[in-house]
Amino acid sequence: MEPKKTPRVLQKNIEFFTAALSQHLVSVWQEDPTGVYCEIGSGYIELFSSEMIRVRNQDGTQSHYDRNITMFQLITKDQPI
Repeated sequence: MEPKKTPRVLQKNIEFFTAALSQHLVSVWQEDPTGVYCEIGSGYIELFSSEMIRVRNQDGTQSHYDRNITMFQLITKDQPI
C-alpha cells in the first residue's frame, strides 16, 4: 500500500513561478466564517505578486485572490478535481 501524498501548498514566489511556468492546476482555498478552509476555485496561475495571485479558471475567466488570506495547493493526478 502506497503512503497517501500530502497536498503541496504553494507559499514561496519560486513555487508560484514554477506552477505558472509548468501550467500545473491549482486549487484555491479560503477560510469560512467558522475558520474552516473551503475550496473556492481552481485553475492555472497566470500572474503573482506579494499581494495577489491571478488564476485563469478552467472556463477561461480570471479570478484575483488576496495572497494573505488564500491558500493555494497543487492538484496532483492522485487528487480528485
